[in-house]
Amino acid sequence: MNAATLNPVKFVRGRFQHWWQSRLPLTDSVLLTQRNVYILPTRPGWMLALTLMVLLVASINYQLNLGYLLTFLLAGSAVTGMHVCHGTLRGLAMNLIAPPAHFTGTAAIFDVKLTNNRRSVRYGIGVSVLASPDGPDQPRWAWTDVPAQASATVQIAFTPKQRGLHRLPTLTAETRFPLGTFRVWTIWRPAAQMLVYPAPEVYAPPLPPGEPRSGGADAAARWQSAGEFDGIRGYRRGDPLKLVMWKKAAKADDQGNGLVVRDTQQAQRHELWLDFLQAGSLGTEARLSRLCAWILQADKLGLRYGLRLPGLQIKPGSGEVHKRQCLEALALC
Repeated sequence: MNAATLNPVKFVRGRFQHWWQSRLPLTDSVLLTQRNVYILPTRPGWMLALTLMVLLVASINYQLNLGYLLTFLLAGSAVTGMHVCHGTLRGLAMNLIAPPAHFTGTAAIFDVKLTNNRRSVRYGIGVSVLASPDGPDQPRWAWTDVPAQASATVQIAFTPKQRGLHRLPTLTAETRFPLGTFRVWTIWRPAAQMLVYPAPEVYAPPLPPGEPRSGGADAAARWQSAGEFDGIRGYRRGDPLKLVMWKKAAKADDQGNGLVVRDTQQAQRHELWLDFLQAGSLGTEARLSRLCAWILQADKLGLRYGLRLPGLQIKPGSGEVHKRQCLEALALC
């Protein structure tokens, strides 16, 4: 059974929303005008309209002057509230600050800057990711007041579910100020894109053994199960702290005697390669998840490592730039 058979109303609504959103321009900054701000009564607004109709009919039937007065006072307040509610969004400028890359399954947070150029405060403005008609999640609103001739920033969060390069989700902003009888909203399609890395494997196995730089070097240092070299030496003044074997630091005295560090000269005989073909026998996503965990582990240990993927090879290196290059390769693989 397809979606139309299960719930034809939701199916038609989803198709209409998709068609409508596809006609909106892609932009990271938008100025709200009468062309892109919409207004409809809320449920309390419809109840107020029904109450006014009952009051008007009763006043006409019984010729109640006070009934006329009350009816038209309430109706005038509702019309004034409609004008104020629409003006709260109209003229507001919104700018998107694109988020950095994130891992799959973690919340990505980005900022939206609201700029108010008029001399009065704009109250009760909410911004959220536009909820899909067939999605189970409810939108999470970020509410703020925008000061007069100033700006305010709200943070929007969403959770990317797939790796790769994705466009940011469609956003919506709304307000129901001051009476809550009308809902004024707009829909905004950002043009910015965000890179999503694979989710690192939670319990990844140890780093693979290093490959010898020249064949037949069986006597060179190998990797232990914890990702460390067999070759170690005594601590020398000036050695980087990241090379210290802290697991054996309990035997050291106050002067540092007894500390041992990794023998980097011996380590240079091998290169650490993170190979897609050696990342297990599971599917593609599971292998990429394991490679992601290995990259983070190697970077944390300060090691030089290279990456091999189908059709791509990144030479061994280290540092933040090298780590980002490898993670981007995994995301776009």
